[in-house]
Amino acid sequence: MGDRYNWDKNVQPAVRRILDANLDRAREGLRIIEEWCRFGLNSINWANECKQLRQEIGSWHGAELRMSRNTPGDPGTELTHPKEEHRSDVQQLLQVNFCRLEEALRVLEEYGKIYNSQMASACKQIRYRVYTIESGLLAYQRNQQLQNSYLYLVTSPQERLVDIVEAALQGGLTLVQYRNKTADDMTRLTEAQKLCQICRRYGALFIVNDRVDLAIAVDADGVHLGQDDIPINLARQLLGPQKLIGRSTTNPEEMKRAIQEEADYIGVGPVYETPTKSDKAAAGLEYVSYAVKNCPIPWFAIGGIDMQNCDEVLSSGAERVSVVRAIMQAEQPTLVTQYFLSQLNRYQTLRTHNILPEKV
Repeated sequence: MGDRYNWDKNVQPAVRRILDANLDRAREGLRIIEEWCRFGLNSINWANECKQLRQEIGSWHGAELRMSRNTPGDPGTELTHPKEEHRSDVQQLLQVNFCRLEEALRVLEEYGKIYNSQMASACKQIRYRVYTIESGLLAYQRNQQLQNSYLYLVTSPQERLVDIVEAALQGGLTLVQYRNKTADDMTRLTEAQKLCQICRRYGALFIVNDRVDLAIAVDADGVHLGQDDIPINLARQLLGPQKLIGRSTTNPEEMKRAIQEEADYIGVGPVYETPTKSDKAAAGLEYVSYAVKNCPIPWFAIGGIDMQNCDEVLSSGAERVSVVRAIMQAEQPTLVTQYFLSQLNRYQTLRTHNILPEKV
């Protein structure tokens, strides 16, 4: 009897302090995520979902647990780590706080089994809901960024690959695809890792061409598949629901199939003959005009587009373009990127004011 009394006397206060600390931790993590949903993504639905979870967690934070708090006597307040002092970007900030939230919920679930089994069960279910939010929010964020990206750089093998891509990012580029058909796998892995890191630093999306395994290895934002690559649904199973998947198309039938297979975006082309697609006849501006009327998902006109013919492509109705040589072989990639973006913004403004492109 005495042993049981001493166990309760020593353990129960500690359990209450653990629960108090992790209830705070979970709600703080949720609030950080909620603020980004509200102000960064302008998504009332995601913000409301986070708010609802905060309130559900808070309902378990009663006076008994709050009164057990002993901040001056908590040795953990002195613990820190250099990685806690810096966040490289919003994506890392969100990932860190999702991890913090999920860990706190797991602690609440386990220690709640001692204190209140109903709390433990509730926190378990909330943790599963948070997993769903995490996947959905990452997918939503990537898709929003894709929607707002109008210039798509597809790389070609270059000695100055990283420098050229960074110069384009400095010019405002927000979407990069790594494409190298000839290098060995170790070279591809090294180059993809470097480009992924630099895209993260500039807040740009990073896509890998063809290779789902490479996209997974470097934690890319997605993969771009050709017509001869694996099916989209298989790539989705391998990558997970939160990643982007694009598909190259050269005619209306391929476009229709890619849409049915739920591609996140497609390439439309090649608009002009290009050495990167030497085996493909030019689809021409007719296919661009078809996409304007029939493609409900984001699409990028691609193939031989440069500073000389960009105006012609945009006049045909294209809102997004993908380029390779125009930037990768440019003497001043930053300025060329800025030129393309200014043209894209110009046409977007004209369309907003219902000025037909042919009147430009």
